[in-house]
Amino acid sequence: MQDLQQEIKQLIIDSLNLEGLTPDDIDAKAPLFGDGLGLDSIDALELGLAIKGRYGIVLSADDENTRRHFASVEALAALIQSQA
Repeated sequence: MQDLQQEIKQLIIDSLNLEGLTPDDIDAKAPLFGDGLGLDSIDALELGLAIKGRYGIVLSADDENTRRHFASVEALAALIQSQA
């Protein structure tokens, strides 16, 4: 799970062009949006596309669980692992 979290952190950095950040700078338990990493709705769309491309998982904006899945790196890793 730790390796998957590191992989997701790198995917976030690469897909959102977060230059100057390393995977170690991102807390796996911290919120991705708002006070945590500070991502916004556009970032969510781009990250959703990156996850779809990398893992084949489609997250719908209409799905009430999507917000929960995007809560943190840890939550995304749990989702990806459950779909594997």
